[in-house]
Amino acid sequence: MGNHTHNHSQHEHHHHHGNDLHGKKLLLVTLLNLSITVVEVVGGLLSNSLSLLSDALHNLADTSALFIAFVAGKISGKAPDEKNTFGYKRVEILAALFNGLVLIAICVFLFYEAYERFKNPQPIKGGLMLVVAIFGLAANFASMIVLKGNKDENLNIKAAYLHLLGDTLSSVAVIIGGVMVIFWKVYWVDPLITVLVGMYIIYHTWDVLKETVDILMQTTPGNIDINKIKEVVESIPEVENIHHVHVWKLNDEQIHFESHVTLCDNLNMEQMMQCKSQIETILQSDFGISHTTLQIEYGLGGCCNHNDLIYSK
Repeated sequence: MGNHTHNHSQHEHHHHHGNDLHGKKLLLVTLLNLSITVVEVVGGLLSNSLSLLSDALHNLADTSALFIAFVAGKISGKAPDEKNTFGYKRVEILAALFNGLVLIAICVFLFYEAYERFKNPQPIKGGLMLVVAIFGLAANFASMIVLKGNKDENLNIKAAYLHLLGDTLSSVAVIIGGVMVIFWKVYWVDPLITVLVGMYIIYHTWDVLKETVDILMQTTPGNIDINKIKEVVESIPEVENIHHVHVWKLNDEQIHFESHVTLCDNLNMEQMMQCKSQIETILQSDFGISHTTLQIEYGLGGCCNHNDLIYSK
């Protein structure tokens, strides 16, 4: 028992250290994005480039989203209390959902802007537009490199990375548009690329949105097969059946499990605890479930009139 506690505290220490690292990276990326926004607003006004101004708006929204992700990461590290017994880890999920919705809203706005520019192309100072867009590309690319190693560890980091990917593609689009404006006066290419980039961003953001909604709806994680759990646990000689099963994610890292377990025999307390420990070990090692709540029952002493695997009163 002591060994389990020790391992758990090591994991917590590592997790908090990881959160600190994520926080520093997100803050650095937020500041880089803010610099792009300022430069693009000035450059857009001076060059009369609507695409630069809309890209600046894109970056401003992303800067606020990245800052929200940074703040959410800090809040989620707070210890549980009497009011929030699960802690504040779901703040990161709410932030990731907000980020995803903002990103799609920005894309819809860019589609509208692109439509307007298709109808009414405006002359642009291509040289200045190109210089500012290259600066935006360099800063966005640097931000992506900062977050790349952590993008699959955390939904919020992934959402932030997708923001930056979208910004980088937008900068490439503006650069291509700038080159074509300078050499061929082709104004329609900029809104065309904007639409393609927006569609690409929405395609990738949809997965993050779906996962955040699944977590908030307490959906059974996609990698968990409840029937397989039933089969494995009921193969233990002492177990008659398991029922009233609930499996959900607290955030994108922690899986929780609870169920009622009916025993075949009227075991004494020590035997019952051994059986319970065996089930918890199986759930941890075979299914990656580390937070388990089991209600042990026997015969008529159990509180259930239903032995359905999934049942809600």
